[in-house]
Amino acid sequence: MNIEAELPTYRINPLRVKKSATYRAAMARAAGLLKKPKKLSRLADEAMQRAKKLNPAPLRDLAANLALMARLVKAYARGDYRGLSWSSMVLAVTAIIYFVVPFDLIPDFIYGLGFLDDATILAWTVATLRDELVDFAGWERRQQPDPQPA
Repeated sequence: MNIEAELPTYRINPLRVKKSATYRAAMARAAGLLKKPKKLSRLADEAMQRAKKLNPAPLRDLAANLALMARLVKAYARGDYRGLSWSSMVLAVTAIIYFVVPFDLIPDFIYGLGFLDDATILAWTVATLRDELVDFAGWERRQQPDPQPA
């Protein structure tokens, strides 16, 4: 499995994203959560549950990227993985917070549009952290025990 093939390239203006008040609030919360492993782990669990609910074909990539970042955050919270800089971890946690919290730029209860800004933030974060996510996915695969011969 080639993780690079699974991480599509997105063209999103990061300046617009960073200017939103809801994104800046999520970023401040993310920086605080990085110091609280239990809360960080619960956030990652919630993101993984939401990723499982994004099942339809058009959302499959979004769900896979969200799950990958949630596993990264979970590994960071456990202290198992430290392959990202503090600022990169803040970006990853910010994207997860933005996705999990229903009240953001476009509230999630607005059918059809509610996840549009969430998907945009997630796509931009994946594009920004592409190399780090590829490195994490490789690290994660190396942590899997070798299958026992039959």
